[in-house]
Amino acid sequence: MSISDRNNRNFGGVDRSSARLSAVQALYEIDMTGVSADPVLLEFLKNRWNFQPEFVEDDEENYPNLAPPNHNLLKKIIRGVYEKKNDIDQIIKPNLSSDWTVERLEVILRAILRAGTYELLTFAEVPAKVVINEYVNVAKAFFNDNKPSLVNGVLDKISRVLRKAEMENLDS
Repeated sequence: MSISDRNNRNFGGVDRSSARLSAVQALYEIDMTGVSADPVLLEFLKNRWNFQPEFVEDDEENYPNLAPPNHNLLKKIIRGVYEKKNDIDQIIKPNLSSDWTVERLEVILRAILRAGTYELLTFAEVPAKVVINEYVNVAKAFFNDNKPSLVNGVLDKISRVLRKAEMENLDS
């Protein structure tokens, strides 16, 4: 099920899913432009989620009913990844196949892995399997190939190091 399907059905926690999707988009923008986190975050909070209903009514099928993101989570992910990018990349690097580097990844894929790794590292109250599933869904919003599987595999490997006890309890 895609993120837009989940949003359209109004499932619980959607605002957190929207925050993750928005965070990945903002991290992509930061990586592509070299602008720091706060100006991009401000632009996302002020303009990206300020839909004008009169424009959407004319062409509803092309504008999915996206829930507004959880602003607190959005801020934490964007600022956290921006501040800890080098540490996060060092965590991701050994979990890629030997012929890949973090720098070689597509920018949006890199943003997804960074955000997912940051959450695994920082938000112990969110189960690792939830984090992994959310970022696999984000990857599915952008890719129709094997990239969601790559996100699943890399984040699973990372979670088995960062959240060893939690993952061992799931396996037993």
